[in-house]
Amino acid sequence: MSQPRLVSAPISIAFSEASPNKELYEREFQQLSESDDDPISQWLKLAKARGDTAETDPVLLNLVVELHRKIDALEAFLKNETKKRISLTQEAEIKSIGFEHFKLKEPLLQVEEIYYGRITMPIHPKRDVGLFFKALDPQLVEIVSMHERDEKEWAAYMTARERILIRQAREKRE
Repeated sequence: MSQPRLVSAPISIAFSEASPNKELYEREFQQLSESDDDPISQWLKLAKARGDTAETDPVLLNLVVELHRKIDALEAFLKNETKKRISLTQEAEIKSIGFEHFKLKEPLLQVEEIYYGRITMPIHPKRDVGLFFKALDPQLVEIVSMHERDEKEWAAYMTARERILIRQAREKRE
């Protein structure tokens, strides 16, 4: 197998072997996909589907929605409410990412084992991305399952990281 093209990325992952609790992890994976944990997302989807947002400035709409989410998060904090996430057994730093792969800094994985993981993506808005992955070696993994929207954001993040590294390399040469 040839090595996949990877770029440096400073993100972390929490993960566990998938086999003991596959149904539980699958359930959380589906819940994370919807990202409609909040009512404002549901409302926005319906408004867009009806065409109610056609004459609205999309940037302004997104900023107002994000402000609403921040107020909801602040309210939840004041009420001491927390999102319930499944407890995962391990946490690790990711060294580098590719479109369908990533590599951990430390060798923590069993080869050929399937894992469920959660990554808090450094994108706007910040959110958790659920994924299933297979260990190709103790550090290198192949992403087996990720939701379509998450795949797009993952690819966009990888591309952005690549641009940053190219820019840094150019600045060093000058």
